[in-house]
Amino acid sequence: MGLQRFFRIFQVVPQALLFVALVCGALPALAAPTAVDVVKLTTDELLADLKANKALYKKDPSSFYAALDRILGPVVDLEGLSKGVMTVRYSRAASPEQMKRFEDSFKISLMRFYGNALLEYDNQEIRILPAGGKQEPGREAVNMEVKDSKGTVYPLSYTMVDIDGTWRMRNVIINGINIGKLFRDQFAQSMKDNGNNLDKVIDTWAETVSKAKQASKESA
Repeated sequence: MGLQRFFRIFQVVPQALLFVALVCGALPALAAPTAVDVVKLTTDELLADLKANKALYKKDPSSFYAALDRILGPVVDLEGLSKGVMTVRYSRAASPEQMKRFEDSFKISLMRFYGNALLEYDNQEIRILPAGGKQEPGREAVNMEVKDSKGTVYPLSYTMVDIDGTWRMRNVIINGINIGKLFRDQFAQSMKDNGNNLDKVIDTWAETVSKAKQASKESA
C-alpha cells in the first residue's frame, strides 16, 4: 500500500481528512470540548469559511491554504505527526532545526493536499458513530462513516490525543488505510532513495508528496 493508492481513494471522499462531521449540536457553555466536539466545531468553521469564499479560493488557492492553517493548525498535533512520520529512528537523530524544517514542510504538504481536495467537496452524507470499546486516557478514536454519491460507505476513524487539556488530531484511518503509516513508509523510502540524507528528504518532502498525488491521477 503506497501513497498513490491512498490518493486515488481520497479523491472519492475528498473531505475525509478534514474533520468531516456535519451533524453538529450545540455544546454546553461551560463544558470543556470533548474530542468529538473539537471535530464538529472545527468542521463547522471550516465549511462555513469555504462556503463563503469558495469562488475566491478556487482563483487563489494560496489564500485557502492560509485559511486552512488558521482553522486546522490549532487542532492538528503537527509535532506528534511529524515525529511519527520520521519514526524514532530518524527523529532522535534529527537536530531541533531539522525537526522544525520538517514540521514546516510537512504542514505545507498537508495544507495543499487537504485544500485541493476540499475544494471538490460536494455535501456527501456523513454520520458520526457512537464511541465503541475502551478508550485510553488522553487518547480517543472519533469514528464516522461517509457515504458518497454512489451510495458507497467509507469508514473513518480519527485518533485524537489530549495535549495539555486540548484535543488534537494525531492520525486518521480511512477505509482501513492508516494514513500515518503510509507517510511513515513514504519517509522511510525517501531516506533509502536519498542515501539516508535527512536534509535532502526534508527539503524535498512537499515535492515527494505532490509527485505521489500526481502519479495517482495519471494511473486512475
